[in-house]
Amino acid sequence: MDERHPRADRSTLVLPLLIALLVTTLGLGASVAAGMTLDRTQRRAAEQAMDRRMDLVSQAVSTEAGRYVDALRMLAAAMGAFEQPTDARFGRVVAPLRDMRLAGATSIAFLVPATDEQIPRVQARWRERGLPDLVLRPAGADRDHIFSVFSRSLDGRRVPAVGIDFTEVEASVHAFAEARRSGRVAVSDTYHLLRDRDLPVQRRQLSFVLTAPVHGPPDARGRRPFVGWVRLGLRGQDFIGATLRHITQGAADVRLLAHHGASPPVTVATLTAEAAGRRDLRRSRRIPVAQRSWVLELRAPRALLPGADSPLPAVALSAGAVVSLLLGALTFTMVSGRARAQAQVVAATAELHAELDRGTAREEELRAARDELASHDAYLIQILDAIDVPVITCDTDGVVVHANRAAREALPDTGGRPLTIAEDLAEPALAYPDGTPIPARETPLAVALHGENVDDMEVVVTPPDRPRSVIMVHARPLRRSDGRVTGAVTSAFTITALREREAELRAFAGIVAHDLKRPLTAVRGFAELVHEDLSARGGHEEHVAQLDRVLAATDRMRRLIDDLLAYAAARDATVTPVRIDLTALVRELLEEHLAVAAPEPVPRVEVGDLPPVRADAALVRQLLDNLIGNALKYAPPGRPAHVEITGRHCSGGRVCVQVADRGIGIPAGEHEAIFTGFHRAATTYSGTGLGLAICKRVVERHGGTILAEDNPGGGARFRFTLPAADDASPPSGAA
Repeated sequence: MDERHPRADRSTLVLPLLIALLVTTLGLGASVAAGMTLDRTQRRAAEQAMDRRMDLVSQAVSTEAGRYVDALRMLAAAMGAFEQPTDARFGRVVAPLRDMRLAGATSIAFLVPATDEQIPRVQARWRERGLPDLVLRPAGADRDHIFSVFSRSLDGRRVPAVGIDFTEVEASVHAFAEARRSGRVAVSDTYHLLRDRDLPVQRRQLSFVLTAPVHGPPDARGRRPFVGWVRLGLRGQDFIGATLRHITQGAADVRLLAHHGASPPVTVATLTAEAAGRRDLRRSRRIPVAQRSWVLELRAPRALLPGADSPLPAVALSAGAVVSLLLGALTFTMVSGRARAQAQVVAATAELHAELDRGTAREEELRAARDELASHDAYLIQILDAIDVPVITCDTDGVVVHANRAAREALPDTGGRPLTIAEDLAEPALAYPDGTPIPARETPLAVALHGENVDDMEVVVTPPDRPRSVIMVHARPLRRSDGRVTGAVTSAFTITALREREAELRAFAGIVAHDLKRPLTAVRGFAELVHEDLSARGGHEEHVAQLDRVLAATDRMRRLIDDLLAYAAARDATVTPVRIDLTALVRELLEEHLAVAAPEPVPRVEVGDLPPVRADAALVRQLLDNLIGNALKYAPPGRPAHVEITGRHCSGGRVCVQVADRGIGIPAGEHEAIFTGFHRAATTYSGTGLGLAICKRVVERHGGTILAEDNPGGGARFRFTLPAADDASPPSGAA
């Protein structure tokens, strides 16, 4: 064997090796630079996303607080327009507040001042104005008192008692004094409302009240005498939770702080994100509310913000390193290939001439070369794994055959056990957009194994120890040439940022609706004042008729806005189940309808004993209000409405309720269509066509069903189900 050939072979490898090292070094340097640039870009994106979220949260709180202040200011102006305020007039004025769904609002009250000497005279005056049983109960003597005379509940609980002296609550006394002094709406310090003191300690919330002064009509000198106050109670935690839960999307902690003079700030309410992680991004901002300034704090983990915790920098660095190594190896192979081939041929020839029995060893070297080629294929698989779109395949038994890198990061750890779609890729990790877990038989891969295509299926993914995300999934069956299914493949991409943008748009829609209602409320308020004044004077029948048309138009516009908001709230509002006395709620709604409408001839209404339910009080009130209002409204002309409301326990721990009438009935073929939005079966009656669509959403949000059918003997009959209260399980043998 010629000894010159090995030395000549080693010398020919020096230059290719240097070139390959240079190419590899340049590639690694470029990969590191790209990874660092992407990381800095992500950090800037996280800071900007946090600023945008702080802007959205502070705007939502400020706008919602302004909505409460405006509503109270309008209510004070309406009460001040009456020469003699009465309990009935107060009820009509505050009725729209229930439809506004004021988050956290507990009650609305009208209060008047009185000294010790004035108490008998003040009590007699307000007894004459609709409160014959009113008893003013002073808290102490030798002081100025503030008594509640009119009161209405806004949270579905019992109506607060009247005659209470609110000077015993020091936090609210300062607000009354400030409102009377400044003539504007004032907010109190935080405290526990009187009506919440009978609740368990763990359920009490720090609350506050908004107070607005009421001045009566001007006297001969044009001065408006002070009459009293209107007072709105708000629970801080409910206010913040309802205002911000959809906006934060469970990705940030929110805390509302109030300053009480020189004392340290008091935490009014908190909203804590469910996801774990260090809150390394923080923002705070002052929010003006009436005469005070609150502080809003926002904390969020950087990893939960859109685009802030992407694996792209690491992927870019890893992929760049792999590509650099491959390029170096390819460069070395191409440059040194010819010299190595010649040296290998010479060496092989010399060995063949020297020793034929080394053929077996040469075959082993060839097999090693084939193994090296296989390792090159593995590198190609790593490059494919750098793709950020998750891809999963399974066989006909539902066992996962292959999952690329993006898919493996999202899959659960089974400790070496093969992944299956029945045990690992279904509930609880996968859920529908409404939060319902997806059973194994309904997962995309399972559907594809049955030969069906899956397109644009929206799925909520909650992997262990990782943020919740929303993905769009596609799945296809894998078939042989004869058409038989041999497996399935699925792919997905995230749409979390898109859904967060939709949440922001819903919040913006609520703000726009509020801005539409403010001028509409002002127009109606002033039109009512002018209408009442012209009617009292007489001789202005033409102008009064024109004002009637203005008021009717504002009513139609307000109903449309309210129905649109109620329709959205019935789908998106948080459901807070409480025990509801259906019998008391139905009778209260009937009194309101009959007091406001005063129909002629007088309707005949029969209400049976309705079992209690456990549901959201505001949504159930909207449901029954719509059904009862329709039953009273759609009576034949000239005939009194006849309504029967009954209920019973039914199977599955539910209560079945039936609202039947003897009205005009439902046209044939429209018994299901009436539950769609903007569908109106009777166009001669007023309405927006959203009432029954709201009813359907409310019932379905509680897991129930609702249907409409003809009432034997004439009219319509609506039947729906709601969850029974915990203490009202069906008796033995209930249907």
